[in-house]
Amino acid sequence: MRAISGLWRWRHNPLRRGTDLAEAWLAVAALVLLLVAAPVAGVLVGGIADDALQQSVREQHRHRHRVTATVVQELDRSGRDSDPQVAAGRVARSRVVADWRAPDGSRHRGPVLAVLNTPHPGDHFPIWTDVHGGMVARPLDSATATTHAVLAGFGTAMLTGGLVEGGRQLTVRRMVRRRYDRWGQAWDRAGPDWGRTGTGS
Repeated sequence: MRAISGLWRWRHNPLRRGTDLAEAWLAVAALVLLLVAAPVAGVLVGGIADDALQQSVREQHRHRHRVTATVVQELDRSGRDSDPQVAAGRVARSRVVADWRAPDGSRHRGPVLAVLNTPHPGDHFPIWTDVHGGMVARPLDSATATTHAVLAGFGTAMLTGGLVEGGRQLTVRRMVRRRYDRWGQAWDRAGPDWGRTGTGS
């Protein structure tokens, strides 16, 4: 991007080459794209992702229901966290056999993970089911969906910026290679006569 600062000085400089001016204008165009196109792309993708994710949140909340299950018996203790330091940072879960009533009124019994540290028969805990009582994952919440959308937008902006800068560097590299090729051709034409008598050198 140093070419931008020298763009004005290069306008009337007798040593200016066409490639110098082209490189400076390329840097200006890349800067404009970085300042405008990358944020716009990020906002657009983030907005589209947020709309899609919020629609998914609404659908999941419409079809998934929180019901109360009752512990019948504990299945095993292998799923319980044995290390208090490890368990302190997360919610304790135990495998139990539980009863629950589905939103459609049907009764169900089966093995589930209870959000209980020491489950006892008769303890209640929440689970998520579909309308017929089948176990489902907890629905996505709106805040998490928004966070994912923001990350998608930010990632898109960064990717766009990287593509713009990568394209600029690739173009400059090709311009420099072409410049060196022309210098090499000029040297091949002039070089063999250097130092010879009568060649004007």
